[in-house]
Amino acid sequence: MTPLDALGGEEALHRLVTRFYDRMEADPAVHSLHRLHFRGHGLSHTREAQFEFLCGFLGGRAYYRERHGHMNLREIHAHIPIRTADAELWLATFDAALRECGMEGEVVERLRATLRRAAHVLANDLPDWRVGEG
Repeated sequence: MTPLDALGGEEALHRLVTRFYDRMEADPAVHSLHRLHFRGHGLSHTREAQFEFLCGFLGGRAYYRERHGHMNLREIHAHIPIRTADAELWLATFDAALRECGMEGEVVERLRATLRRAAHVLANDLPDWRVGEG
């Protein structure tokens, strides 16, 4: 059984990703993360890419790798100014989505720990275009 299976399969992962990005769009406290997508492909693209990435990451079909040829998180995020506070906000928002979807247990705790390490590895010192913007 894969971690994806333990979470409830692709349907459950879709619900989780949908809830996460719904929170990002609706919660004013998460607006700084939402803004990071303004200069990219936008949230509709990101919703799909996040599902595809997490599906392969959790042992399911590697949709992201099939589409993009890799699953290198650093490369994916290389152009995005990510601060430690952004990583923590992303993690808190994802954690809230996990709770709202009723996902818990050992596989969720392992996922949280892995995501925490990954999020903090992505923190960088790229110029942050959000500074000084409304």
